[in-house]
Amino acid sequence: MFDPKSRYYNLEEAIFERGENEATTTEKIAYKRRRFLPQGRALPTLAEVRVTQGERLDLLTHRLLGDSEQYWQVCDANDAMNPATLLPPLEATSTEQGVFNQVLRVPLPQTF
Repeated sequence: MFDPKSRYYNLEEAIFERGENEATTTEKIAYKRRRFLPQGRALPTLAEVRVTQGERLDLLTHRLLGDSEQYWQVCDANDAMNPATLLPPLEATSTEQGVFNQVLRVPLPQTF
């Protein structure tokens, strides 16, 4: 169902059965159980990186973790549900750029 490098790969699978009564056919729907975010500070840190204007999370994770699709590990380490909140807005003015002083925690790669 998911690529082995996906954050959802190891989640338990479950079946939802939908049917009105015993006379009707029961429909079975497979799904993955809910994924709870880990506590970012609990993840071992590989590096801390100050992000700048124009930084891209996929390029950062490619450089540090060797895989651009592992950006979600940086999100987990920084307690972010939305990756965009970790980076300065692209349209920021030079004054706003100076205000944005974000340091991201990059965790050791999670292995499955």
